[in-house]
Amino acid sequence: MTTRRDFLKLSAAAGLAAHPLFSIAQSEELVLACPTAMSGTFSAIGKYSDLGMKLAVDQQGTVQGKKLSYRMLDTEAQPATAVRRVQEAMEQQNIRFFTGALLSAESLAMSKEIDKAGGLLITNGGADELTGSDCNHSTFRWALPTYSLIQGSARPLIDLMPKAKRWYTITPQYVFGEGLLRNAKALFKEKGIEHVGNSYHSLTEREFSGYLTNAMASQADVLFLLNYGAQASDALRQAVSFGLKQKMTIIVAAASGLEQFQALGADVCEDVYFGAVYWHTINTAYNKNFVSQVREKFNISPNYSLAGPYANTRMLIEAINKAKSTDPKAVIAAMEGMQYEGLTGTEEVRKADHQVLRDFYLVKGNSKAKMRDKDDYADIIHSGRFFLSPEAAGCRMV
Repeated sequence: MTTRRDFLKLSAAAGLAAHPLFSIAQSEELVLACPTAMSGTFSAIGKYSDLGMKLAVDQQGTVQGKKLSYRMLDTEAQPATAVRRVQEAMEQQNIRFFTGALLSAESLAMSKEIDKAGGLLITNGGADELTGSDCNHSTFRWALPTYSLIQGSARPLIDLMPKAKRWYTITPQYVFGEGLLRNAKALFKEKGIEHVGNSYHSLTEREFSGYLTNAMASQADVLFLLNYGAQASDALRQAVSFGLKQKMTIIVAAASGLEQFQALGADVCEDVYFGAVYWHTINTAYNKNFVSQVREKFNISPNYSLAGPYANTRMLIEAINKAKSTDPKAVIAAMEGMQYEGLTGTEEVRKADHQVLRDFYLVKGNSKAKMRDKDDYADIIHSGRFFLSPEAAGCRMV
């Protein structure tokens, strides 16, 4: 069957590209924006997000007769900056489609502005409120809320280690960390786990020795790291140097991606458990093809910071084609309830709260001797879907 893209190619070959109406249609451009931290503490996120957007946009080329392109917006990991960048993009460049946002506080702030302007945001922020109490018609999430991260990381480990009854947490004191801690406490209560202590730290903390000393003094069976990115890496590295792996099991609620394992090395990651929104060995045909494309184009294996914006962009393109329109209202309507083949298998956009229903993974770090290739830092040991109902999450679309 001849597709629309095939027809356009054949038409151009026949000389129709010279027709003025055809030229005008082809000159139109649909610009997507990726607001994310490209500088500061979380700058690695922006670097890989750019690669993910580039791959998705280059693969597609055009959508509904418009040339597809994108802009990276540096949020500097600051909600106020994120809002300003998004406002400028909407007012000065008439951009209405935003994908890839990762940090929760930024995503919550941008979500309100984009909804007010009639745009569309696909976020990777983890705050429960994004598809919960602060849900709105313009905001969708491919990533997972903190409820899912806790359920998908701690619950299977509790079941795997029923005698490990004493858990200690280290928590960043901002929206994402508070959400993780709240959900961890609820799970501990349900499963009869004794929460023997918690240490809070700021967004800029890099020294965790005092908190780790408290964890050791608590005689915990499990150290549960609720921080993210570079801070989780610093805390884990210091915990291993303190000899905590010999004293207790260590689990990181949400790994930032393959780059985190590469920076830490196999010796640090060995026998440590990590929750993973994405892992490059997910056994789906779509993901295998994606991994192959990333390796061919960038000579790396994809990490979460790359995969997230890629998945968001492909999801958006799917909805635009389904709507046969680039009007945000039509695309939102097309995306609600949409099912499609994605990185984690068959994924579904739940209409009631705009959360994508998909698997979350628990992985366990491999030893150097067990690594089958240079990126084989961990094996997936559990996967599953863990979601509150929209009503329980507090989403009331108005």
